[in-house]
Amino acid sequence: MTVEGTKSEVLYDAARLVMPGGVSSPVRAFKAVGGTPLFIDHAKGCKVVDADGKSYVDYVASWGAIILGHANPAILSAITEAAAKGTSFGAPHEGEIRLAKLILARMPRLDMIRFVNSGTEATQSVIRLARAATRRNKILKFDGNYHGATDSLLAKAGSGVATFELPPDAQGVPPGVAADTVVARYNDASHVENILRANPEQVAAVLVEPVAGNMGCVPPKAGFLQELRRVCTEHGALLIVDEVMTGFRVAPGGATELYDLHPDLVCVGKVIGGGLPVAAYAGRRDLMEMVAPCGPVYQAGTLSGNPLAMAAGAAALGELTDSVYDKLESLGSRLEIGLRSACQEARVVARVQRVGSMISVFFNDHPIRNFDDAQRSDKKLYGKLFHALLARGVYLPPSALESWFITAAHTPKDIDRTSEAFEAALKEAVG
Repeated sequence: MTVEGTKSEVLYDAARLVMPGGVSSPVRAFKAVGGTPLFIDHAKGCKVVDADGKSYVDYVASWGAIILGHANPAILSAITEAAAKGTSFGAPHEGEIRLAKLILARMPRLDMIRFVNSGTEATQSVIRLARAATRRNKILKFDGNYHGATDSLLAKAGSGVATFELPPDAQGVPPGVAADTVVARYNDASHVENILRANPEQVAAVLVEPVAGNMGCVPPKAGFLQELRRVCTEHGALLIVDEVMTGFRVAPGGATELYDLHPDLVCVGKVIGGGLPVAAYAGRRDLMEMVAPCGPVYQAGTLSGNPLAMAAGAAALGELTDSVYDKLESLGSRLEIGLRSACQEARVVARVQRVGSMISVFFNDHPIRNFDDAQRSDKKLYGKLFHALLARGVYLPPSALESWFITAAHTPKDIDRTSEAFEAALKEAVG
């Protein structure tokens, strides 16, 4: 636990007077693991340094947005150059075209893109577009998949909603708002097909995280995503892939490339901002040209296409070469092997699941395929492990239901140090 009287504790006390829970996003408050949240003073490479000057190997990585490492020189240079020209225009600029072309080149099955400011805004906008295009109202999502803080998508969501086990009737979401949201089991395409058959010509779109990352890292079963494509086509529903987390992290072209998927619409975020707030939605030309000012589907944003964010995103994608992805895969494999070995040495039953540079440890004895499986993981043990690792200089997400992220700034030495610390911390946690 954090030592009483640290600067983080002093700052947390001050923060709680002016911000709900002392944080700008719920899971940061450490409620799921106990103790006082770390207040970060600065970060460089794969390390974050707290207000008391203690350094940690970071596996939060700004919840996946930091893929090249903190304070990457190319990104900092791009931001500095852009800022000197102005921080916001509220008008078109060349930087938007540059980043749009870079993204679409990596996702050649998509034709057009619209920039927004957050993943929540992207999913909210793409759902509006899907409803307009199909003239249907229902949206099918999956248990444990998180698509931002949009009212209608908080039903059985992952991320902080799952971490805090918030009941639907306590979220300020009127029942009518969520009435057109249908929830299916993740990794169960037959369940989706049954729902579509039971709701003929009513479901506008199926919305899915191709690799679930907000209930821990849960990969798709072989053929699951392809079956979604088939049933959507058969029943006239659009397939929307939420790649806010996986986009340009699990592969150069995201999960749609990794799994050879042909979605109608895609949401991206995190990595495309180089650490600055930005997201986007993209899709087929006929669908995207329904968005205003071309068509009747209204969506707007004062800071959309912000020049600093566009410059940071272009710099990030420019740095993400094939060799970087090879390195991320190598580091991910090394950590996966190390964590499994540590669990065996500590005689703790666990499952390590990974896709590229996303990884999680679940403390139960069977593969994690869906939200129910993830919920059975030993969260109390994770909380003990979390603090034991903090004491050893390793910073994990403060929730058992969040994916960990590796950056290109991690080294084999960092990975091996993490595995060694994990084994010692796990032995301490099980006592």
